[in-house]
Amino acid sequence: MGRRALDELAARYGECQAGLELGFSERDAVLEVCRPAAGQAIVPTPDQTRTVGLVTLPGAFVGVLLGGASPVEAGATRLLILVALLAVETVAIGTRAELIARGVLRR
Repeated sequence: MGRRALDELAARYGECQAGLELGFSERDAVLEVCRPAAGQAIVPTPDQTRTVGLVTLPGAFVGVLLGGASPVEAGATRLLILVALLAVETVAIGTRAELIARGVLRR
């Protein structure tokens, strides 16, 4: 997401400058350009989650069962892990967009 957002900033530099001329703060002008890249960065996340759910987590499911938990608890653990992965990726993308908008991350 970071490279794509920085590429968008370079390609759409005029739009960022136009936002500044309209009275946007620098952060807001940069976010207007970076938001589409951030939205596209979230798209592969469900695919990765599906892969993790089919390949990696069945072992964890069986491990929880062998540890003495019920199948419902093992399923809830698996669901919690999947939701946590989605949440972490979403927060990471939002944080990276904010750092780019504030000028902390550059090429």
